[in-house]
Amino acid sequence: MSKRISLREFQENLAHRLAEAHAAEHRGLLGVQAGEENWLLDLPEAGEIIMPSLLAPVPLTHEWFRGLINVRGVLYSVVDLSRFHGGLPVSSLSGQSRLLLVGARQGVNCAVLVSRVLGLRNEEDFDVDSEADDPRPWVSRRLRDANNHLWLRLDVSQLLINNIFLDAGVS
Repeated sequence: MSKRISLREFQENLAHRLAEAHAAEHRGLLGVQAGEENWLLDLPEAGEIIMPSLLAPVPLTHEWFRGLINVRGVLYSVVDLSRFHGGLPVSSLSGQSRLLLVGARQGVNCAVLVSRVLGLRNEEDFDVDSEADDPRPWVSRRLRDANNHLWLRLDVSQLLINNIFLDAGVS
């Protein structure tokens, strides 16, 4: 038998849940670290976050293309985000590193390897960095936090269609 609640309790519970949902909307960015760079991406674009496991190497590819991973029967290409941007050394597949399955919304099976996930961030906690523009088309904005640390806003859709990103093979 279901528990009966009063209309007042129902309204209070509903108001509480709506307030929580509104607060969650403000934390709509995921902060990650890839090598020495801090990145922000829209939470829906971050996709699923998984621990890296055994990768199948792919010969004749750039060093930043780490290989393929099987996630529940679906193959994903794995790109080391730090190494893709010229960071050294190649990111580890252990410790705090994670894979972001970023291409789900675009129908692309792509995972991005990051050094660690820094948690949810609030867009209002950042100021636009007007010192310089970033030449990478997938960096939509450069931002600074309260401690003056630089954060790069990742536009996943621009990354996934970029010819440099798509050309993983070495010539």
